[in-house]
Amino acid sequence: MVGARMSEARMALGRRGEQLAAEHLRDRGFTLIERNARTRFGEIDLIALHGRTLVFVEVKTRRLRAGRRAARPDQRPLEGLGADQRRRLRRLARAWLADEKRGRPFAEAIRFDAIGVELDAGGELRRIEQIEDAW
Repeated sequence: MVGARMSEARMALGRRGEQLAAEHLRDRGFTLIERNARTRFGEIDLIALHGRTLVFVEVKTRRLRAGRRAARPDQRPLEGLGADQRRRLRRLARAWLADEKRGRPFAEAIRFDAIGVELDAGGELRRIEQIEDAW
């Protein structure tokens, strides 16, 4: 039972981070195309259009412990993004683009962004960081 609650809490944290990331993108003029886009290889957190650029977004969310004002630099959400995750997102993007059943918007370019979301112990936004063209 503890594992199930932990998994639910982790999923809720991820959903909250994705919602805040989607709002962040909209506030900056992006048009959200799809959220939690499923492919045969897995899920893409967010897909958006920014001008004529199709943007695939990986969102990482962390919750700060009670009493902490900020995460240490090594604990920030985007610190954990490595080569495996980059390869995974590229594979997912290829699968999404190859799916002929999807209506794809016209884009002149494709970009991969990363958004890190830090929440306080109560779930409120403390910090959001977007790295455009992260890889």
